Amino acid sequence: MPFDGFPPLISSQLQYLFNHSPHTIQIEQAWSGTRYFPGSLDRFTLLIPYCLDYIKWDIIYNAEFPLAAPDVIFGPGDDGFHPFLAVGREEGDSRLVKNSLTDWNNKDPTRLLALVMELRDKYRSYQERRVGEVDDDRLKFEISTIVSREGIEMHMSSGVEKPGEVKFAVPLMDMNINKMVLACPWSHPQKIYLQVIYPVGRKFASATSVPRLKLMCTPELKTLFSIDEVKLPAWLDGMCMAEYLPQLEELLQRQVIEAVTSIDVRRKFIEALSPVLGRPLEADPVFCRRASFLVYSGPFTFLVHFFLSTHFPKQRPSLMFQSIQHFNSLGMPVKSPLITEYPWSPRWEPSQMAERISDFLVDESLNFKRLCNESQPQH
Repeated sequence: MPFDGFPPLISSQLQYLFNHSPHTIQIEQAWSGTRYFPGSLDRFTLLIPYCLDYIKWDIIYNAEFPLAAPDVIFGPGDDGFHPFLAVGREEGDSRLVKNSLTDWNNKDPTRLLALVMELRDKYRSYQERRVGEVDDDRLKFEISTIVSREGIEMHMSSGVEKPGEVKFAVPLMDMNINKMVLACPWSHPQKIYLQVIYPVGRKFASATSVPRLKLMCTPELKTLFSIDEVKLPAWLDGMCMAEYLPQLEELLQRQVIEAVTSIDVRRKFIEALSPVLGRPLEADPVFCRRASFLVYSGPFTFLVHFFLSTHFPKQRPSLMFQSIQHFNSLGMPVKSPLITEYPWSPRWEPSQMAERISDFLVDESLNFKRLCNESQPQH
């Protein structure tokens, strides 16, 4: 991404941060804090993924002193977060510890990433400490049963207007999904998480109360797998996370394998279209979710776009026609609405699916040609 407006030293650090961070960090806003270089952006708000949400930290450089280390302003509610302050045993005994800011070198492009990663690790420890201090027997028991699982993040939130709650982000399945997809385009490992939220600040009405549960995943994974449609197993009376997670992981593992297998099913369908429609002009070679063909009906020539869902073949492809000869008043190619109703059975062989669609296109092309003619601007 471009970093126009940032001084060169800050720009190079941001470039390195975005290219090498294991997390998808974003800039929410950037602004100038100097009177002498008003067009020079030297401070910005970072959105840093944590516990299936984002924490917002302001990074404050000073364009007038480009070699100085930046200041960091943490978000509201984190007044007790002092990452570089070591508190001694005696009251009032505290000291600064060596950290990424101690020997800051603004000419080193790696330093901002090192600072953000160090602060994020310390923030994670800070939140674990806060959660551990909550006076709730049920919560303490849950933590004791999952403490050995790697990668768990937790967050304690509280406020005047809403009751406090503890949120867990639990990574699921020790599976390398990236390696399961041939020619995988993902730059970051794809993960599935269970978000578990417990209310705190008041005693549970029952030790068997069910926490709020939600499945979440990295955004790119939705191209392969529809996480929103997974039906979570029931949380039975008296259950804890250590009992619940294995059966959930078994369900997910089965569905992910099915999703990877369905790529080949979609690919065979697209290949079956070639003998009746010709070679596709464009096709998704990895997930086989879309393909476009050039179709002729006498002198009338148009494109047919196929959109395949992750539920193919149970769910038929959506079709869209696009003329290459007709344009609307804005100069855009005339397109049909999405077509989802035509002869289809998921039990047909791919060759039969392709033949039946070809027959449908012969009839439907007349309707689309009529639509194209009606869409022509009147002079």
